[in-house]
Amino acid sequence: MSMTAEQRESGHTVAVFGAYGHTGRFVVAELRERGFVPLLAGRDAERLHALAAEHPGLDARQASVDDSAALDRALAGAAAVINAAGPFAATAAQVIEAALRAGIPYVDVSAEIEANIDAFAHFGDRAREAGTVVLPAMAFYGGLGDLLATTAMGDWTAADEVHVAYGLSSWHPTAGTLAAGRVSRERRNGRGVRYTAGELAYHDDASPVLDWDFPAPLGVRPVLGGFTMTDVVTIPSHLSVPKVRTYMAVDAAKDLSVPDPAGPVPVDERGRSAQTFLVDVIVRSGDTRRRAAARGQDIYAVTAPLAVEAVDRILSGRTRTTGVASAGRLFDAPDFLRALAAHVTVDLPRG
Repeated sequence: MSMTAEQRESGHTVAVFGAYGHTGRFVVAELRERGFVPLLAGRDAERLHALAAEHPGLDARQASVDDSAALDRALAGAAAVINAAGPFAATAAQVIEAALRAGIPYVDVSAEIEANIDAFAHFGDRAREAGTVVLPAMAFYGGLGDLLATTAMGDWTAADEVHVAYGLSSWHPTAGTLAAGRVSRERRNGRGVRYTAGELAYHDDASPVLDWDFPAPLGVRPVLGGFTMTDVVTIPSHLSVPKVRTYMAVDAAKDLSVPDPAGPVPVDERGRSAQTFLVDVIVRSGDTRRRAAARGQDIYAVTAPLAVEAVDRILSGRTRTTGVASAGRLFDAPDFLRALAAHVTVDLPRG
């Protein structure tokens, strides 16, 4: 989607908390490209000032999440905040509180199931009363799958189940991803989690290995059938679906368990890794299936246009509700996906 002159010259200041992190840097770059003014914020003063040296003229503000006054100062003058600082179990609630005090929209890129559950559980009423938006999981995990599932649903008001399969060529997780995973495992005492019969349930079952027939060019690939991602929070938060299952390519999942895994390695001028992805979503109602898929490069890099497009739409009034909401509830999902054409190739729903 080409931007209008008004969009390119919006000049809105958007705070990025955790701006110096791997995903945060992509967010800062995307904001600048879209005509926003990033406000660099985070907990680590040294890393923050190093980033500011790379972006002369941008304001940098250090703030601990335990210091509400410092957080308020960090968000002062911002039109919105994007939280890219994990683990979100330690940052989301505090930054949401600061955003509510400031009266500005909050967007995060959390893939932590429990942190996203907490956002929906604790801030819905207050965000609605404030007339603002809290948008958790606006990232590759959670946001993209929700947009695809919502698009696949189309005119259906309910479905029997949603399946989201992740065909990653590799993972090469960042230190932040690994830290977030440890926190999530600790919060659920090492158990797995699934969404079935309309509710989240914890279990000790091993994840089965299944064959998933991805769209071309991937084809049939082995996936872990019990690899649950935060789509089990975002999708049923607004779609009437009693069962949501997510799956991960076996080879990519192995990257999470190797000793001292290597992080992403940049291969192009935008800093993206060579990693490719294909997200395949199937919605079933009775004997009818609808399908939508998205493919692209680098799950961390693609999170930036997802989050920044969300902020752009919120600030320009292209939303459907206030309060805590997932991407599929908040936006026109097919239109949002079309706006990502420069970053994601989308296959429209098909039977």
